[in-house]
Amino acid sequence: MFAQFRPSGQPTHYAWFRERVRSLVPGLARMFPAGEVAVLRLHGPIVGGGRSADLTELARHLRESRRVPAVVLDIDSPGGSATASDDLFLAFQRLAAKKPVVASIRGTGASGAYLAAMAAQRLLANPTGVVGSIGVISASPRLVKLLERAGVEVSETRAGRLKGMGAPWREESPEEHDKEQQVIEAFYASFVRRVAAGRGLSEERVRELATGEVWLGEQALELGLVDEVGDLERAIEVAAELAHVPARGAPVRLRRPFLARLVDRFAGRAATALADQVELRFWDRFRF
Repeated sequence: MFAQFRPSGQPTHYAWFRERVRSLVPGLARMFPAGEVAVLRLHGPIVGGGRSADLTELARHLRESRRVPAVVLDIDSPGGSATASDDLFLAFQRLAAKKPVVASIRGTGASGAYLAAMAAQRLLANPTGVVGSIGVISASPRLVKLLERAGVEVSETRAGRLKGMGAPWREESPEEHDKEQQVIEAFYASFVRRVAAGRGLSEERVRELATGEVWLGEQALELGLVDEVGDLERAIEVAAELAHVPARGAPVRLRRPFLARLVDRFAGRAATALADQVELRFWDRFRF
């Protein structure tokens, strides 16, 4: 938050005019009607890079906009990168500190997507929505035998005994395995703490539930993992009640350059989906 000062010699309405200009150019994809609940979509795998950066930037714009009284997180995601998921959680947590945030699990709100939802004041799930998968996994391919059959040898020169941990062209050492397990346990402990705080449960109880399994919305309600069984429209109603505004919602997204939108329309979606799967499965090893 920036302090407001009126420059010497400026009229008294200067600060008000400046704020109006800022509110009218928030970087959103369209002029957002004042008083409507913003619906932020978190769909598909959570990966690092541009997509998660766009979501965190959009969360910042929504946090700063005076035209947005409340936000609904429309979630349909299996999770993904541990670090990207936690980054989204932090962005949504800052947003929730400024205005009401309600999370709605439309189809799947699992793993890292469930973690991101922990920032919301209220969490709803469809009756058959998939909820949970509290846990961490690290996976990487081992191509040693394949390379041997192909007659390929890989020369490795490194400084630092654990540098190159997870390289697919050789078997991991016991020390590398132990180090990786330590990293996973640290991610897991952080996940458990955030769920415990978000759901008002003890860490011991969350660990009992944090087996990596999933539940449907009705079961998740009984376990205390969601607050209510309901759809996106109900989530908008709840957010509007918290903000004391009419129950009207509209999706928002960041404005993208025309060329980027054109490419995305004709070819980008398929390429992005493929890139997401490759990154999710092979490059980002630690996943929620």
